[in-house]
Amino acid sequence: MSGRDIPVWPGRPNPLGATWDGAGTNFSLFSEAAERVEVCLFDDGVETRIVLPEMTAFVHHGYLPDIGPGQHYGYRVHGRWSPADGLRCNPHKLLLDPYAKAIEGDVAWSRAVYAHDADQPDLLDPADSAGAMPKCVVVNPYFDWAGDRAPDTPLHRSLIYEAHVRGLTMLHPDIPPELRGTYAGVAAEPVIDHLKALGVTAIELLPVHHYVPEHTVVERGLTNYWGYNSIGYLAPHAAYASSSRRGRQVQEFKSMVKTLHASGIEVILDVVYNHTAEGNHLGPSLSMKGIDNRSYYRVEPHNPRRFVDYTGCGNSLNMQHPNVLQLIMDSLRYWINEMHVDGFRFDLAAALARELHEVDRLAAFFDIIQQDPVISRVKLIAEPWDLGHGGYMVGNFPPLWSEWNGRYRDGVRDYWRGADETLGEFASRFTGSSDLYGSSGRRPNASINFITAHDGHTLADLVAYEQKHNEANGEANRDGESHNRSWNSGVEGITDDPEILECRRRRVRSMIVTLLLSQGVPMLLAGDEIGRTQQGNNNAYCQDNAISWLDWTNADNELLEFSRRASALRRTHPVFRSRRFFEGRPVNGGNGHRDIEWHMPSGESMTDHDWHVSYAHSLTVYLNGQAISTLGPRGERVVDDDFVLLFNAHAEPMDFRLPEHLQSAGWHCVLDTAAPEVFAASVKPADALPVEGFSVVVLQRIHTH
Repeated sequence: MSGRDIPVWPGRPNPLGATWDGAGTNFSLFSEAAERVEVCLFDDGVETRIVLPEMTAFVHHGYLPDIGPGQHYGYRVHGRWSPADGLRCNPHKLLLDPYAKAIEGDVAWSRAVYAHDADQPDLLDPADSAGAMPKCVVVNPYFDWAGDRAPDTPLHRSLIYEAHVRGLTMLHPDIPPELRGTYAGVAAEPVIDHLKALGVTAIELLPVHHYVPEHTVVERGLTNYWGYNSIGYLAPHAAYASSSRRGRQVQEFKSMVKTLHASGIEVILDVVYNHTAEGNHLGPSLSMKGIDNRSYYRVEPHNPRRFVDYTGCGNSLNMQHPNVLQLIMDSLRYWINEMHVDGFRFDLAAALARELHEVDRLAAFFDIIQQDPVISRVKLIAEPWDLGHGGYMVGNFPPLWSEWNGRYRDGVRDYWRGADETLGEFASRFTGSSDLYGSSGRRPNASINFITAHDGHTLADLVAYEQKHNEANGEANRDGESHNRSWNSGVEGITDDPEILECRRRRVRSMIVTLLLSQGVPMLLAGDEIGRTQQGNNNAYCQDNAISWLDWTNADNELLEFSRRASALRRTHPVFRSRRFFEGRPVNGGNGHRDIEWHMPSGESMTDHDWHVSYAHSLTVYLNGQAISTLGPRGERVVDDDFVLLFNAHAEPMDFRLPEHLQSAGWHCVLDTAAPEVFAASVKPADALPVEGFSVVVLQRIHTH
């Protein structure tokens, strides 16, 4: 090792990470296990090691004058190597800063990045890993945020669009090739125009924290496309930037956010604080494992050599440790304060709530967020489960949180595939899941409704494939959900049969209408509105190619236009996005009807018995617009229109009749999933109304007052 002769001053313990002040850079790293910490500077392949001279409360720190933005660095931590005691310090391994604001380069997989001997895991490996490791980058925090204003869209008015930074634009013909697959591409005019026309208020990005693909995946010639393998909680992933040299990805990410905000679109990040890319006890030593393994990770109490794993990814962050909690909270505040994001979706959030073993609804993590004046004000969405015992927590998160509603996904899917005894479950999910959220003081916006997400089939594939087709993943089709519940499609996959194709299209349109007109917050998977397919792959986590990318050239424009109309209906009419649960109560001072009514296709009211008829798959829902009032421009009370939705999940057409008390006024059809071209067609309410199989018809009545 050789390098520059650089002076070092004591510096300060806070803030953690590398902080440039205009004259030099302060380096600060927490490690209770470290006996000595070296910051390693890299210039054209030459490494200079400098011992951090001070330690305050286990934070090692030092200030290097004249070191500024663009400087590459890492750490070497000297301390005990004793895996049996959960200690894994190995100064031969270059380690990434957990607080790095930017990371450049990729892991070059070799034995050098493993701290242990290949044959005897308790023995230290002496090979130097610097040449195989990416490097942290000192960044300039300045950015011109002048004019930026967060849209701050209320949750009940939100439409979330789940998308992948790279996959969203890689095949977009109207985006310059050099910007495809980047943060700049997400903020390009064609993408923003598409999102606005669809009524999207927030784009939820799959993980953008810097991540490392697993060695086993790279060996198969693939990569971790989804990015649920974080290693830098404050660093935007470098590969998503059109240029990541000298930390430019930070500026590009900020520019993306500012541009989206200017168009009224919020940015929500999918964050993975439950585990890291370092895997289990046999995984690589990239950062926290070598810095202070026993503090950062949950280790088995009686065998600290091994990790507790609630995630299925090899390790679980130790949320019981105050410095680990601090890292996560600092990360969240950084993305809010410095990067201006508008909210977070927490991957496997139940893992964050585990105090000892059981999931604790009032865990320290949630208590701290509740009290934080910055984080508590943004959108907080939980994936309310993990892989540990008792980890399915749908409906049990604190009142501040919204949740991915897995029961909505399952209930709506079951209904539209024609499963028996689904009416009651479908009705509960369609009206906001009050059975899950009503008793805890929450409202319909606690339910993030989705039918498909990145993990699983796309909507087009859901109705086309009976079995998964994950052969391209290189795992002999053993990965992913074991099967897709029968949709009785007759023919699997690609077909030219017009009858089968039309049945599939009707089901897709019906599920999109269901999603967009349900109470709660709809989340649409990117590409479902244009008929995107993954050729039956329901676990495309490693497919950074046309399997996962949106095919804009072959978009189903008829489906897109229909989706826009359904979204506009939701956006225009508050009755589809009520801030409170419907209760089946009479509306005082209105038309004398209840706020919501359930009827059989005959027009008669549903009885308790009717909800439990196993073969019943049809339903009429009346939504009373007078139950929803808003204030007009002069403070006057403005009521919404009435709507009737006719659901038919039978394979065959059915005739519906409106209840007698709803036949006195004129109605017109504003959506028919069997006739997507129909708009505002008048109907005769006293006549039988035919509804095709697997279809929804939406009728609207205009109030005349």
